[in-house]
Amino acid sequence: MSALHDLTLAEQAAAVRARAVSPTELVDHHLRRIAALDGLLGAYRTVDSPGAARAAHAAEALLATAGTDHDGLPPLLGVPLSVKDTWPVRGLPFTAGSAAFDDRIATADATVVGALRTAGATLLGTTTAAEFGCSSYTETAPGAARSPYGPALGAGGSSGGAAVSVAAGLAAGALGSDGGGSIRIPAAGCGVVGLKPSRGRVTPAPATDAFGLATAGPLARTVLDAALLLDVLAGSTPGDGSTLPALPAGHFRACAERDPGRLRIGVLPPADGWHPEAALACRRTAELLHDLGHEVEEAPPSDPDEYLPDFTVLWSVLAAAVPVPPEREELLLPLTRWLRARGSAHDAVSLYTAAASLTAGARAVCQRYARYDAVLSPTTDTPPLPVGALVDPDSPERTFTRMLAHTPRTPLANLTGRPSMSLPLHWTPDGLPVGVMLTARHHQEGLLLSLGAQLERARPWHHHAARQEALLEQARQATAHTGQVAR
Repeated sequence: MSALHDLTLAEQAAAVRARAVSPTELVDHHLRRIAALDGLLGAYRTVDSPGAARAAHAAEALLATAGTDHDGLPPLLGVPLSVKDTWPVRGLPFTAGSAAFDDRIATADATVVGALRTAGATLLGTTTAAEFGCSSYTETAPGAARSPYGPALGAGGSSGGAAVSVAAGLAAGALGSDGGGSIRIPAAGCGVVGLKPSRGRVTPAPATDAFGLATAGPLARTVLDAALLLDVLAGSTPGDGSTLPALPAGHFRACAERDPGRLRIGVLPPADGWHPEAALACRRTAELLHDLGHEVEEAPPSDPDEYLPDFTVLWSVLAAAVPVPPEREELLLPLTRWLRARGSAHDAVSLYTAAASLTAGARAVCQRYARYDAVLSPTTDTPPLPVGALVDPDSPERTFTRMLAHTPRTPLANLTGRPSMSLPLHWTPDGLPVGVMLTARHHQEGLLLSLGAQLERARPWHHHAARQEALLEQARQATAHTGQVAR
């Protein structure tokens, strides 16, 4: 058998059911790996070793009573997962990536966290996140989340720690959230799959999102793994602003395991600011789609200036709406303070005007791309950037401008409510991941999963993990030699 962390989520679930590995073995292996590597990578905010051990023992007890009846077992029994620290996990610190909440303990699980527990998953802990999910990088106290393909490189954000935990084998899969690209951006930077579901597919409870921008979603090593997680996460709660009908058990897994048929794919034309490797990633993926039998054509461009000004209004108001005790405001990062000040300056009329403008614009965008089953573009405009590259210490406004310039297209799926997925289909000559993004019509996650799995079969990415492992070993030895932690 491969090293346990090399097994995909689906393989780990199957190994537990077949009793080829015990849940305790899986948990202990992942906890040892976290202890060895997380000082380099900054994936975890809180590691819950006692809670993970209790969950693993409970999974073993359930296995012992199940006999040979695998059908009645929870689908993710014994599988170790991580949860982004913007979702409350009962009994664990719930900081939302902020020093202002470093003493807050969650008193109850988020609904999606409860769904993972019901599915039998073992929760290893919570992962580092950008403060309040506000930025496309994850660089908060006590340090930055770093890409395992180069510890000097940032992981992206705001679900940076979640993506690192999956990419580095510190969890079999992860729960993230995406309000403007926060799942897809770090997925691209860490060489994993990141899926933003359709609006209404996954409940935000107990949180609310008055603008419908944000949603929970999976980060995983394979498309099938992402489908397995989405099957567990999908569902609504009374009071949700948007809901979709329930689907049969295993619906998304079945989608990932079937051929998508012949599709019409629109490809966004190259734009100013695209790094050559991002443009190459898009072109090569378009060629692969054509070779697989799809109808591929250039799509109309999407100008970020159409929506980013109004999106910034909503984004800043959401930041301002987080209730922070006045005496702890000074603990917030400069970007967060700037966004909150800007958001607080908007009155109800300007907020309504921006929201109405975005709704009209979202309808126009959906109509513009209605003829396509999916639209292809780079996820970000560049390969992973060095830690700190987007931050201007003297101007949070310039930081925000740089951030949007790096990821100008990801917010569009949040504004329209369409499903969108980043796939690690391209790698630079020096081995860095470059994500490509596929966005489908409303409620068509199943189509994205079918198409993504077809692309994965044609151009697998799993072999890149061997290079990552070598890089991590080099970094670990360097850290041991210097006695310093690269955080």
